[in-house]
Amino acid sequence: MQSLKSIGGIALVAAVVLGYFSVFTVDETERALKFRLGEILRADYEPGLHFKMPFINNVRKFDARVQTLDAEPERYLTGELKNLIVDAFVKWRISDVREYYTTVGGDPVRANARLNENIKDGLRSEFGRRTIQDVVSGERGQIMDILSEEANEYASGLGVEVLEVRLKRVDLPPNVSDSVFQRMVAERERVARDIRASGDEASERIRADADRQRTVLVAEARRDGEELRGEGDAEAAAIFAQAAEQDREFFGFVRSLRAYERSFQGENDVLVLTPGADFFRYLENQNPDGEANQRDGDDE
Repeated sequence: MQSLKSIGGIALVAAVVLGYFSVFTVDETERALKFRLGEILRADYEPGLHFKMPFINNVRKFDARVQTLDAEPERYLTGELKNLIVDAFVKWRISDVREYYTTVGGDPVRANARLNENIKDGLRSEFGRRTIQDVVSGERGQIMDILSEEANEYASGLGVEVLEVRLKRVDLPPNVSDSVFQRMVAERERVARDIRASGDEASERIRADADRQRTVLVAEARRDGEELRGEGDAEAAAIFAQAAEQDREFFGFVRSLRAYERSFQGENDVLVLTPGADFFRYLENQNPDGEANQRDGDDE
């Protein structure tokens, strides 16, 4: 009885061990290959629980998540024979696990090395056809699209799929950056001088035009003022003439008074006239008939 229990226990343990080595699971982030004595039998496993022949079949699993190839920055020559330091990275994942295992042994390091060489060749070719200005300003996206397409074409032979190739950084070497920066500064200063010169020219042109307009306006204003003044003087002269025609004696008297006022403005003013001058005729005594009385000392 005791020996039967021992045999049963051994059989149970053997069954458990056999069952353990007969099943395997595939995760959603994995791809699996089943081998029979080194020969690939199956490569299309879906995520879940699967069976195999113990000690005859063995299973290898590979990471099916997106992998990143981030190589060290490299120097590349542009079409104008200028060095650029380019830092790029590649995103890829397994597309055909059988091919992946056959070409690179399922090793992501080897896959990265193969992809890295292909990306370097592509970068060397693309940068060699372009100038620095093309790379920096307008064609960076085009370069990445071309590299992604070419790298994916090459990667299909490795059993992987290239999702994207990106340029993280495109810089000039340190020993060139300073001279380029100085040239950029000089160029910006030249542009600034041109803009200032254009501004000064426009300013002088506007100022000259304003001075011309001011001169024209002042001349026209003076002309209009002279015309108005002449018309006013003519009208005043006409009014005076009309007034004088109405009473010539009174008009002469008023003008004489104004002449007296202008002539005797200071205490020391001296006026030299002949005794019979008509200037003081309104200062002499007048009789009612308008005749002057004889001066003292004359005969009656």
